[in-house]
Amino acid sequence: MITKNRKRLGDLLVEAGVITEEQLDYALKNKTSDVKLGDFLIQENFLTEQQLIEVLEFQLGVPHINLNQYSIDPEVLHLVPAELAKRAMLMPIRRDKNKLFIAMADPMDYFAIEEVRMATGCQIETAIAAKDDLFRTISKYYDLQESMEAAMSDINIAAPETVEEQITDDDSPIVRLVNQLISNAVIQRASDIHFDPQETDFRVRYRVDGVLRTERSLPKHMQNMITARIKIMGNLNITENRVPQDGRIKTTINFRPVDIRLSTLPTIYGEKIVMRILDLSNAATSIDKVGFSKQNEQLFRNMIARPNGIVLITGPTGSGKSTTLYAALTHLNQEGVNIITVEDPVEYRLEGVNQIQVKEEVGLTFAAGLRSILRQDPDIVMIGEIRDTETAEIATRAALTGHLVLSTLHTNSAVESISRLEDMGIEPFLITSSVVGVMAQRLVRRVCRDCAQTVPATEREIELFKNQGLRIETVQRGRGCPACNHTGYKGRLAIHEILPIDRKVRELILNRKGIPAIMDYMKEAGYRTLLGDGFLKVLDGHTTTEEVLRVATVE
Repeated sequence: MITKNRKRLGDLLVEAGVITEEQLDYALKNKTSDVKLGDFLIQENFLTEQQLIEVLEFQLGVPHINLNQYSIDPEVLHLVPAELAKRAMLMPIRRDKNKLFIAMADPMDYFAIEEVRMATGCQIETAIAAKDDLFRTISKYYDLQESMEAAMSDINIAAPETVEEQITDDDSPIVRLVNQLISNAVIQRASDIHFDPQETDFRVRYRVDGVLRTERSLPKHMQNMITARIKIMGNLNITENRVPQDGRIKTTINFRPVDIRLSTLPTIYGEKIVMRILDLSNAATSIDKVGFSKQNEQLFRNMIARPNGIVLITGPTGSGKSTTLYAALTHLNQEGVNIITVEDPVEYRLEGVNQIQVKEEVGLTFAAGLRSILRQDPDIVMIGEIRDTETAEIATRAALTGHLVLSTLHTNSAVESISRLEDMGIEPFLITSSVVGVMAQRLVRRVCRDCAQTVPATEREIELFKNQGLRIETVQRGRGCPACNHTGYKGRLAIHEILPIDRKVRELILNRKGIPAIMDYMKEAGYRTLLGDGFLKVLDGHTTTEEVLRVATVE
């Protein structure tokens, strides 16, 4: 039994050479009493979860298991209460006579082991599992499965008069099931949940790190009840299923405030629902957390430090434009500054910033909102998106009359934004005197730190990097582990292309030289394109060439 070995975790990690004495001292002094030492060390990037698991496995002789590939015996779920499993982060796996095998994030938590022994009367054998793996498994077996079974049995016997009760009563199985699906998505760091009606079933899909995958298929007869429940949560009309509807849900999941944007769309098999999850605890990031390279961060800071002019951020939907805009606003949000925004929708609420929600049905469009804003004595104006000529003209006028205007535009690259404004009817002389800089942005998946390995670069990679004036010999790739759900990637980071509108670029725009001439100048001046910035991040081991090529085109 491992309980005989009472060595402390910090000493084990120092002995194994994974952390230094100084790092251990820093952690012990700075961590709060409710945070475990291992979690704090991972948070501070002193070690990875995989290194922690390997040290515990080697030093304590405790096996490491992958719960994804493990079949859990349903009988053992009744032995360990759900409350204990969640609190102590452990999962019962199987029972062999009087021995109960459990997976834990911290096999040195002797109090939890003792608690399980007292609750079950069994001798306890432990194994180590990754924290994310445990989160998913506990949620899947204790919460989702329970809610699913209860919901299915209830729906099968539900009389029409009890349907309303089932979708409004907080303790009803259908309400618990929907809450569990949302909670599960937040645990897995999903940005969107898709409820897809098919001919024979009702699919729930999560978008994690920009990639959609099916989480589970629900029986078709549960579709209407789940749809009605979600509509009630978002204050939508549950009797209307012929036109698209939009709503918003504010809730708290695992003690974190979460804002959910809701959209329904009628399809031939019923209403498709997409929920965009906005985790408010990650809302107001600072500029140094956006993922800029040193050069790009300086260029961006210079652009937003200007007293007037337009700063544009471009990219497709879901490329992190809003997050970067909010980071810029947070940086600019000082006591002596009046900041007003007009957005559709208002994604994050910022303290001290006046935010306006576009309502086209009552005539409050971007252009109308912007006109009113300029009479409110603003210093900085943020427009959610320049969609039409009218908005572009008012934004230009605002910039020329001494305001700093931040906005987004849907184009593929920074340079293309210039021709997009020209297409909207903005004269070149107005563009050159109002726009101070344009930035294009994309999101790429980050290589999982826990299973990253160094491998030689392929011939194609070497050639691609050479064309960008870079040398590459090795790259980082993720093998796939429980922490990243066996994808090799965990989390995302941004890549950027910044074009400051300097004297030379103004000259090229006024003489209508076109995109190729400006692109050539960017190369001469040493400004990195999306591809070039992405390749630098591959060299730093943050992402892979495949990820960069997925979002940026080869010039």
